[in-house]
Amino acid sequence: MSSPQFHFVNTNDPVPGNGHLPAEFTIKPHPSTDIWSKPPSTSAFTAPILCRPVSLQSFKRARVAFTANWKHQYDQGGLIIVLHTTDGQKKWVKTGIELTHGKPHLSAVAKDRFADWSLLPVPSGGGAATLEMVREKDGSLWIYLVEGVLKAPIREVTWVFEEDVKETWVGVYAARPGTEGGVLEVNFGHLIVEEE
Repeated sequence: MSSPQFHFVNTNDPVPGNGHLPAEFTIKPHPSTDIWSKPPSTSAFTAPILCRPVSLQSFKRARVAFTANWKHQYDQGGLIIVLHTTDGQKKWVKTGIELTHGKPHLSAVAKDRFADWSLLPVPSGGGAATLEMVREKDGSLWIYLVEGVLKAPIREVTWVFEEDVKETWVGVYAARPGTEGGVLEVNFGHLIVEEE
């Protein structure tokens, strides 16, 4: 049985490879696009997401390599998992590179009621990374930085696989939350979405 095809959310751009992704592809978010949630009332879910539906209980891992010319505050891109819960909420976990404090940082954000955010310097100091989300044997979602055969843990999110969901999307996203700079181009390569 073939895997479900990839589709875009929040953009009318054509899906690279007509749903069957090529090894390398680009997502081009416009300014004022974001995925973010902060009290008391900020809730943004406007950034382009290229994803496919998965069964949350059979999700095993997702991995992608990506790079961009990160220029403006909060420029970002990377992996995302979106949970559409049975009570009508939208919860998500995203990890990627985000430009903040004048430099690209590895970013991990988990949104349950609201979002929280953690940052690490990109070890290379550059604007490229390979990141992986993995369902570990203890039932947590772990985020890893992949460098060759080595995987460095970045974040554990404990609640993802305990959610009661109607639908789950897994894929990649890119955003340019600021109003300047025109279209951002985030280049992705070798996306893997694996189920049991």
